[in-house]
Amino acid sequence: MSEKKSVTVRILGEEHTIRAAAEPAWTKRCAKLVDDRIQEIRSRAGLIESHRLAILAALSITDELLQTRDDLERLEGDIAKRADALISRIADATD
Repeated sequence: MSEKKSVTVRILGEEHTIRAAAEPAWTKRCAKLVDDRIQEIRSRAGLIESHRLAILAALSITDELLQTRDDLERLEGDIAKRADALISRIADATD
């Protein structure tokens, strides 16, 4: 198990110390994504309580993640079909 490292990040103007097995640069990158998404929602929605902003940001990021997973699954299926087609063509050409 990796040793946990502490890193301080800033989200919504507040500092938070996070202990994670990930590299500090990765944790900071993740925190920046969260903060950026919260700021984006805040700029569109106006004054909303911090916890509601955090929930909306989590839902937005989760939506993006799930869409990306669906896209990846679809691409993997397309690649598998193309690979099978190429294998068939090669088999036909060598017979």
